[in-house]
Amino acid sequence: MAPRTRASRTRTLLARAALPLALLLGAAFPANAATEGVTGGGVNDFSCRPSAAHPEPVVLLHGTFATWYEDLNFLQLDLAARGYCTFALTYGAYDGFPLVGGLKPVAVSNLEIKEYVEKVRGATGADKVSVVGHSEGGLQALYLAKMQGIQPHIKAVVAIAPPTHGTNAAGLLDLGDKLIGRATMEKIVTTIGIPVLADEVPGGPAILALNDGPVAQPGIAYTIITSRYDELVTPTETAFVREPGVKNQYVQDFCPFDPVGHIGEAYDLNVWHMVRNALDPRRATPILVCAVGSPG
Repeated sequence: MAPRTRASRTRTLLARAALPLALLLGAAFPANAATEGVTGGGVNDFSCRPSAAHPEPVVLLHGTFATWYEDLNFLQLDLAARGYCTFALTYGAYDGFPLVGGLKPVAVSNLEIKEYVEKVRGATGADKVSVVGHSEGGLQALYLAKMQGIQPHIKAVVAIAPPTHGTNAAGLLDLGDKLIGRATMEKIVTTIGIPVLADEVPGGPAILALNDGPVAQPGIAYTIITSRYDELVTPTETAFVREPGVKNQYVQDFCPFDPVGHIGEAYDLNVWHMVRNALDPRRATPILVCAVGSPG
């Protein structure tokens, strides 16, 4: 998807969601609650100290063409309001153009993410972190846990709509293969500075590396969340990790009438509930009232 199209759709989604989200978060997240008034809670606050209830800081990873403050930012606020020390960075951005991230190859961005995780651990004193990612951020979370040698320091991975096995983007990849060929497409996206797109397709370097042997690593709790109506990571089941101990969940398993799509999953209240349950399964609660997410 072109950067302008995604950014435009995201701004529209945020505009639609702003009032209900503001009302929701305003009740639970008073002014300055990131650093005061909530035990253990914080947003990118390196003086935050994890509480006994939430001993692992949460690192949140945005998707392609996004930033730390435009994708999982509302979910980050929600988690902080509930007492989590939360941290997020804009990874994979080019020098001089920090407004859009997630553009560099997965392996390159992943080193940046690893460094940030180590910074979080050092500042908070936590032995382990939990990682929550959306779209490319979900792929980055899975890649981080397997490829960067920090598996003992990751408590949980929660991946929302990750292209775990690559995506054909609702058939667009197949169409491109027929029209211009895979090699030409990869050359185009690399030339225009978005090499990550060549990583996220079946057979892409990151996909091959991640799926060379088991994806899930011992000692880490994995939850994969996606929507049956996700229009970008397709087929939707390719998001899942079919390995022992991994929880693979469709939003519609809990809220059958939620039409939420790919971008909307980052802002969907049902998804947030599922993320909270995955981060703290001992205190997991059922979704009693389902929200209706954006289908786009």
